[in-house]
Amino acid sequence: MISSFARHGFFEKAKETFNEMMKLGVKPDHVTFVSLLSACSHGGLVEEGLAYYHSMIKEFGIPAGIKHCVCVVDLLGRSGRLSEAETFIKEMPVPPTDLVWRSLLAACKIHGNLEIGRKAAENLFKLDPSDDSAYVLYSNVCASTGRWEDVETLRRQMGSNNIKKKPACSWVKLKNKVSSFGMGEESHPQTSQIYTKLEDLKKMIKEAGYVPDTSYALQDTDEEQKEHNLWNHSERLALAFGLINTPEYSTVKIFKNLRVCGDCHSVYKFVSGLLGRKIILRDPYRFHHFSGGKCSCSDYW
Repeated sequence: MISSFARHGFFEKAKETFNEMMKLGVKPDHVTFVSLLSACSHGGLVEEGLAYYHSMIKEFGIPAGIKHCVCVVDLLGRSGRLSEAETFIKEMPVPPTDLVWRSLLAACKIHGNLEIGRKAAENLFKLDPSDDSAYVLYSNVCASTGRWEDVETLRRQMGSNNIKKKPACSWVKLKNKVSSFGMGEESHPQTSQIYTKLEDLKKMIKEAGYVPDTSYALQDTDEEQKEHNLWNHSERLALAFGLINTPEYSTVKIFKNLRVCGDCHSVYKFVSGLLGRKIILRDPYRFHHFSGGKCSCSDYW
């Protein structure tokens, strides 16, 4: 239950469930604390998460494992406390794995920290030189800080080492049939309707105050092209398809294989509020429940 509450953005419920466990005399184990720390990480509850981590070791006698450490690095990294995360890694009771460095690198992308991002990437390359996510994440850090020459160097390295980036994909399941979309997908039978719907959505949300955040368009192009690329993202195509093919006011359920784009997240919020539709987006990290112009993650994920 704690894990489920955490994944769906109900962080207070996760904490309440843990407290209820304590009152009932149910002893938490290492899995309990992984779920609890994950809830704190996704909810931005930094001090509470650190307190849970220390109490796990001191009060409950549970040794810190790699999954607990990944959660703490994620907890500190998401909140922008990257130097603390780096120090924590140096003092971890277990050797850092790729999960630890990948978590730190992802946080560097969010906060645009090139220096720590470079260190995290170097450690990832040492652990696995063929790890596509290391190249992609570090490339995104470089792109978000305007280091386009470094981006091109990394792309050439990927090409020479025959490392391919995992393509983003979003899908919707309706009546036991799955419709999948890649970036700029044009092979779907309803392609024309989907792009017409996207144009309608773009006009509607811009009139309501939406301003595209082109920092999520990780290509060295002009602003107009960046905005165009954003509207080709797979989760927007899936959203348009879902809105077209589901009854008015019903819930639209969408899945994505990679972390949702921040600008797409903003689009989903606008659409949920203006159309009165509830949208549930599941990416590899959590469920996002959009309703009334807000998301269950409170824009922290």
